[in-house]
Amino acid sequence: MDTGAEAAFVLVPEAHTGDWVWDRVAAVLRRAGTRVLCATLSKGNSSDLETDIAEVIRQVDAAGERVVVVGHGYGLLPALGAADRRQDRVVRVVHLDAAGLPEDGDTALDVLPALPRPANGATEVPPPTREEWQRMGSTEGLTHAVLDKLAARALPQPAATLTQPLRLSERAARIPRTGILCPADGSTIDRLRWMASLGAPRLSLLTAPGNTFLEVPTGHWPMLSEPDLLAKALRQAAAGEGESLALPADHVPDHLQPFAVEVPERPRERGEHVDLYLPDDQRPRPAVLFVHGGPLPAGIRPTPRDWPTFIGYGAIAAQLGAVGVTLDHSLHAPDDLARAAEDVSAAVDLLRAHPRVDGDRVALWFFSGGSPMAAPWLSAPPPWLRCLAANYPLLEPIPGHGTDGDRFRPAAAVRGAGDLPVVLTRVGLEDPVLDATVERFLVAAEECGAEVEVVAAPHCRHGFETVDHTDEARLVIREAMRRVLGHLGA
Repeated sequence: MDTGAEAAFVLVPEAHTGDWVWDRVAAVLRRAGTRVLCATLSKGNSSDLETDIAEVIRQVDAAGERVVVVGHGYGLLPALGAADRRQDRVVRVVHLDAAGLPEDGDTALDVLPALPRPANGATEVPPPTREEWQRMGSTEGLTHAVLDKLAARALPQPAATLTQPLRLSERAARIPRTGILCPADGSTIDRLRWMASLGAPRLSLLTAPGNTFLEVPTGHWPMLSEPDLLAKALRQAAAGEGESLALPADHVPDHLQPFAVEVPERPRERGEHVDLYLPDDQRPRPAVLFVHGGPLPAGIRPTPRDWPTFIGYGAIAAQLGAVGVTLDHSLHAPDDLARAAEDVSAAVDLLRAHPRVDGDRVALWFFSGGSPMAAPWLSAPPPWLRCLAANYPLLEPIPGHGTDGDRFRPAAAVRGAGDLPVVLTRVGLEDPVLDATVERFLVAAEECGAEVEVVAAPHCRHGFETVDHTDEARLVIREAMRRVLGHLGA
């Protein structure tokens, strides 16, 4: 029986903001006859996460016997803390565009990498400037006037609210949840369904019975950009509506489906984190390093170098006379890019030193969310790097995913590419957020005269190597490989 439809709402705001951000949504809900209370989180230097949890508990107690608690961004942590301690009243928790899944012992900084970090010894974090709000999350849909208001009314955030661990009981996982996702901020139901299919224990909550997901087509601030749509989604969430991510017992995830091209099995030279597929020719041969996407949860099995896509590409490279190299890198969260980039550099050093590799003829081939790591190689290509390739890439960091500056921004780094050939496989059925980064990259490349060869795949999807068993997919795989190996002289 649905118990959420008649519940009151307690709305908990994002960091640096206040209850005023909910004004328009609360007005819509109240006109529909719904009871709404808004938490006013403390901004005093002595405040911490427990202070905010206590405030949300106070609002829950005042709201009535049946309450839906809505946490936006950082606000999800105090929302969960309060719901756990008032499970007799809280019938559902709504995760509103909150990227992480907080567990017992997590801090806000553990699960929300976009939040600004406090300086050493600081008791508060200054609010973002008008130009910095994009880093916390997409500002798509906000007018200049609304963005000005957001910046003008923002307050410093007490550092302890971000660094104090959240404490949850074991029963907290049984509280029904609804995720309201904002696609312009990089979150979609399809993407979450794929993440859930990876099987990581931390993501098991996504598929738990009773948990649902909805989308509001806007950026990180739906209460300011789409208040009517958000109010509708909140009422749907309270009624238990939305899509389930539950997977059938015999489900085979997309990334573990067979490779689109039939390739004879080849032996691998297995290393701790790197595999080499060696050609029959015993002389030193050029090499292609395939860099998988991410972020991927730590501990998933099989790891990417044992996925059919990378086994397939490694085997094709070896079959055609090059050394195919795959690796597992440590891009487990958006702010792991620097560490994962070190893994890629270490793999490059290893393969170039291998006696079966011609270290002066190497290509780097990036995939999906691993593509930001192409930026340092684009900005200053070494002479041995003969080609850089990317499949369905993310070529600018998604707003709100914790990556700042140009170090991992290929769309900015391409200015330094010089005459380095770039082979870019662009799928036609791409997530619009990702494809927009490809378009900006191509515009930047054209402006600076960079050499970019686009392999068009108009009817293919992201991850087409295992999700599209079509003639087009097979043709695209072979064409991209032909071009990359051509630049290596293989």
